[in-house]
Amino acid sequence: MDQELEKTLWAAADKLRNNMDAAEYKHIVLGLIFLKYISDSFEDLHSKLLADKLSDAEDKDEYLAENVFYVPPSARWNYLQHQRAKLPSIGKDIDDAMDAIEKDNPTLKGVLPKDYARPALDKKRLGELVDLIGNVGFKQEGHSSKDLLGRVYEYFLGMFADAEGKRGGQFYTPESIVKLLVEMLEPYNGRIYDGCCGSGGMFVQSEKFLKAHGGRIGDIAVYGQESNPTTYKLAKMNLAIRGIDAKIELGDTFHNDKHKDLKADYIIANPPFNISDWGGEQLQDSHMWKYGIPPVGNANYAWLQLFINKLSTTGTAGIVLANGSMTTNAGTEGEIRKQLITEGLVDCMVALPTQLFYNTQIPACLWFLARNRTNHKFRNRSGEILFIDARKLGTMTSRKNKILTDADIAQISQAYHNWRNIDGNYEDVQGFCKSANLAEVEANNFVLTPGRYVGTEEVEDDGIPYEEKVATISENLKGYFEKSIELQQRIKTNLVKVGIEI
Repeated sequence: MDQELEKTLWAAADKLRNNMDAAEYKHIVLGLIFLKYISDSFEDLHSKLLADKLSDAEDKDEYLAENVFYVPPSARWNYLQHQRAKLPSIGKDIDDAMDAIEKDNPTLKGVLPKDYARPALDKKRLGELVDLIGNVGFKQEGHSSKDLLGRVYEYFLGMFADAEGKRGGQFYTPESIVKLLVEMLEPYNGRIYDGCCGSGGMFVQSEKFLKAHGGRIGDIAVYGQESNPTTYKLAKMNLAIRGIDAKIELGDTFHNDKHKDLKADYIIANPPFNISDWGGEQLQDSHMWKYGIPPVGNANYAWLQLFINKLSTTGTAGIVLANGSMTTNAGTEGEIRKQLITEGLVDCMVALPTQLFYNTQIPACLWFLARNRTNHKFRNRSGEILFIDARKLGTMTSRKNKILTDADIAQISQAYHNWRNIDGNYEDVQGFCKSANLAEVEANNFVLTPGRYVGTEEVEDDGIPYEEKVATISENLKGYFEKSIELQQRIKTNLVKVGIEI
């Protein structure tokens, strides 16, 4: 039912978009969903405070104490939907509401979109959009409006990324990839970091993982950084909807690190693939390049070393990179990869299926790094690397995109856990996973492509003797040629009937 609600809402909202570009419309819709969410959260507590004769329902401190945003009267959804939505001033009313909320909630300062009054935005359609979002949650039994709004926000993020194509991927990592990273790393407690956090999907999935496994959101502390100002705002809203108290900062992680002293227990990240304009020429003497200075023309190995530098002594990381990172010898990259391997930092490599991303057809892989692979939490994996070839997994959801199903995610993550855990009972599976030692990796020139190690998938023997198979194929080919000759003769006969001879 929830999925049908999401699809129906998206179809209706997309229809109201008219000729507006998805990149522009995204902020209008997501801003309204956020406004509806915090207004509903406020109204829930406001009703309780009204019923309590000892409380003041308009005391901002009451809301601060419950980690709920205070919403002033002119910004409350009921007022906007039922008294302002049909007026031509609705755009200005929403901008004023966003301003008022930011004034009363300093943590949201500069985060909310405030461009609803612009002349190019059709105010009739805007009013219809307010009505559409205003009805979320009221007809769904067993669900709070807030929970549904959180789901709708997340669903819309993905749909906008799809609609925007290449540009959309800058702020959104497909959910199934995020889910796989989280399931493999199992961030039950500690500090989680993402230095290129986009709209915050890694953190949202970590929170979902905790809830699914009986954990508490207070068991994790979230730190992130994002260089794109508009994406940073999406992240702040996305996390606020989820009730995640995250320390998300705006700025370039390489040149203006806002979490310099952080040592993270988990790093989950999808940095932009193969970027060349990361300003590497200005960082040649950086303390981060312990394993070699990365080439200025590609930031992949800069990201890897930055994240290693952020890991705690027992920290683990899951990082999405382009497939080329597993084999490249351009510049210093081959030597850096060799150092990472021989120093025992590479724990597991996963080759992903194609078509998982909205924004690129570049094949991708997952790097799993671990600071200490001999610690007591897991078995001693020093001198080993697990390779998983998941390229054959995944299910098409549209003509151009694929997802990893829950079964796929379970298969991949379980192989890693069986290999990593003390009592895991791991076994190699030909064509899928292989635990290789350093001698094998060195023999492959320190290339980390799983296909080099897992071999080809075993084909079950059908019991038919080889000679019999050859005879069957020969007979089939003979019949094919006989039919072909017969068809050619019929064509010639028919052509003669119409006066054409060959």
